[in-house]
Amino acid sequence: MLAPARAAGKHNAAVSCLPRASPPPSAWASGLTLTLTLVLALAPVPARAQTADAGPAVTPYRPSVSTPATLSAPGYLEFEAGGLLARGGGDSRRSSLPYTVKLAFSPDWGLRLGGEAWARQAGNGAPALQGLGDTGVVLKRRFAVDAASAFGLELGATAPTGRTGLGAKAAAGSLNGIYSADLGALHTDINLVATRYAHADPGVARDQALWAAALSGPLTPRLGLTAELSGTRQRGADATTQLLLAASYSVWRALVLDAGLARSLRRGVPDAALFFGLTVLGPRLF
Repeated sequence: MLAPARAAGKHNAAVSCLPRASPPPSAWASGLTLTLTLVLALAPVPARAQTADAGPAVTPYRPSVSTPATLSAPGYLEFEAGGLLARGGGDSRRSSLPYTVKLAFSPDWGLRLGGEAWARQAGNGAPALQGLGDTGVVLKRRFAVDAASAFGLELGATAPTGRTGLGAKAAAGSLNGIYSADLGALHTDINLVATRYAHADPGVARDQALWAAALSGPLTPRLGLTAELSGTRQRGADATTQLLLAASYSVWRALVLDAGLARSLRRGVPDAALFFGLTVLGPRLF
């Protein structure tokens, strides 16, 4: 899940439509190494592959901005990780390794922890910065309507654990309203997020609104496609609008790979990003 990221959201807080940047080749190597390491660590022997296909399925929240009302399998840890490479105006570049850890206590209640394990920002004449990004935690509640639809609420908080220039300047709290529904073979997730920052730059409001609407569906039994529109509004700051296109591939029920791109739809704004990653089921805790 990427740009426009929000406080305690999928990755970390940002006001811009895309995390304003894209990285040097080393960032590609770092993200690709992380992804391949996790995949190879889970490489199936026949018995293990059968177990993976027979167990619970993962519930990917990445790579879209929006999140579904559905929670991950209750009692199991679920992990998401990947690489994000983005560019902004001028020669602004940013790369990061976003992660999410999810744990559902029941089909209707769950927690997740997420952020950036590493980020690098460079360009526009400023010194390059790299290090840990911000960290967020989210409490989630699902409200089932019927077998094909549900509402959800997410209450989140983000701590500015990243060094200055890599993340938000202050802590933030957010409330996300979700509607998810199956539309025949297609699925939609609609999010509306209100975020309040503890502090903001002079002339910029502390409150930000984010909207996102995603539509996804299968191309084959294992390959799926996602298209999403999203944006932000914040008084005193430029509004953002973004188009995201992604593909996902289900290796097993317990492992899904994804990749895609996102681009700003604002005229004259060159923001764009590439991303790749995975969602994998972890151990059962209860």
